[in-house]
Amino acid sequence: MNIRGRFLIDPEGIIQAMEVMTPPVGRNVAELIRQVKAFQHTAKTGEVMPSGWQPGRPTLKPGPDLVGRVWEVWKPDLAF
Repeated sequence: MNIRGRFLIDPEGIIQAMEVMTPPVGRNVAELIRQVKAFQHTAKTGEVMPSGWQPGRPTLKPGPDLVGRVWEVWKPDLAF
C-alpha cells in the first residue's frame, strides 16, 4: 500500500504531530505551516492554541481557572 505521511518533531526530538494518508487525498501545506507556527508559539510563550487557531488570533493561558471554562473564554470562528 502506498501512503504518505508527515511528522512534526520538536528540537528535543519528540514527535508533536503526525499525519498519514493514502494517495487519493492530498495533504494541506497551509495547515502544516499553521501547526508549525502554533508549536513555535506555545514553546515560546507557554500559551495554547484553541481549535482552528490562526497566527495573530487570541491564544489561551493554561491554568486551573481555565479548566471547564474554555468555551466561556474562547469563541470559535466557525467560518470555513
